[in-house]
Amino acid sequence: MADGAALDLDDLGLDRGAALLLRYALADLQVGAALTVHGSAPALDVHLRAFARAEGHGFEPVAAATQLRAPRAASGAPHIATLRRGEASAARWVGAERAGAADAEGTVAHPPQTWGLAARGAAVEAGGPTFAFQLAWREQLWTEQAGELYRQAASAQWDPETAIPWRAERSHPDVVEHALVQVLTYLIENETAALVVPARFCAQVHPHFREVMQVLAIQAADEARHIEVFTRRALLSGLPLGLSTTGGQTSLKTLVDETDFALASFLLSVLGEGSFVHLLGFLHVHAPDACTAEIMRLAAQDEARHVAFGMAHLGRHAAEDPTLLARLQQAIEHRHDALRHTAGLNAEVFDALVLLAAGAMTPRAVAAGHAAVAALVEQMDAGRRNRLRRLGFTADRAAELSALHTRNFM
Repeated sequence: MADGAALDLDDLGLDRGAALLLRYALADLQVGAALTVHGSAPALDVHLRAFARAEGHGFEPVAAATQLRAPRAASGAPHIATLRRGEASAARWVGAERAGAADAEGTVAHPPQTWGLAARGAAVEAGGPTFAFQLAWREQLWTEQAGELYRQAASAQWDPETAIPWRAERSHPDVVEHALVQVLTYLIENETAALVVPARFCAQVHPHFREVMQVLAIQAADEARHIEVFTRRALLSGLPLGLSTTGGQTSLKTLVDETDFALASFLLSVLGEGSFVHLLGFLHVHAPDACTAEIMRLAAQDEARHVAFGMAHLGRHAAEDPTLLARLQQAIEHRHDALRHTAGLNAEVFDALVLLAAGAMTPRAVAAGHAAVAALVEQMDAGRRNRLRRLGFTADRAAELSALHTRNFM
């Protein structure tokens, strides 16, 4: 609208939405331009005066005699007042800072804490609160793959109620079921740690990096689902859960206690969950029933995405920060030293894995099961070495560091 614009409110009062029409009409005007307002709602002149004062606009009343002589609006409503666009109404936008661009390419290296919870690309009004998001540097956590990984994860979500054949036949021996329950008990506590870590860091990520927040949130949701299905499967036969050991809890506590996002992501996703992908694949192959096999297959797919995010953002981080590889090495060595007096993978879990692969309590079957577990450990080591090399470690150093990874797998 240009100067001299008019707005016909007909019989609409400010108590029924007229303020919306007024704001839109005034927004199109230059500061100081006039808006002639027509209307027939009761006390409209009084309400317009209050509106103008609250919104920072000028108000010019029209005398009753003038109203009678002035041209009527198309609706027949009289000319009630003239508003003039004020500067105050535009102040929020004038001082606003654009929070980058809305798309992923619009991220900035270090978004201000004053951008707070604003959407990336929004105009942030000046004078807002200052937040304290600890993960507020792009190099700490960003990867261009975050958005795609989130979309993949969102589309791959599965419902435990319908995706798992809970009523599948179970004909294996009781001793194998006992072994499975012990392994599931072990998986539950490991997945609990894998839930706690991304959930804790998710709350520290600056919302400017929304895709990373989304990835961490859906990782936590994945782990919550894994805990559900592992627990539900363990309870199917009515057996009590197995043993949780001091060594296992101590190993996991080092993950939960790690306060550096890069180091926690490295230890959990690249090393621990990377090894767990192999473990879940092993359990899928040697599952004693179709229900367990499907649980392990679906959980392994989720864990593979977690590893992919860890590798993606740490690979980018390593390319920008020449000190990162040394810090990652120190993290492995420090964790190894902290756990050197613990037993590692407890005998109950190791024996249970052997028995699951054996399927029976005969010397020949147990020998085959033991060989399968030994091959699993080798596969885990090979996978860790490969991921370490992809991050930039030499082959020799990757082998050394992989050998220091906790014997508890996670």
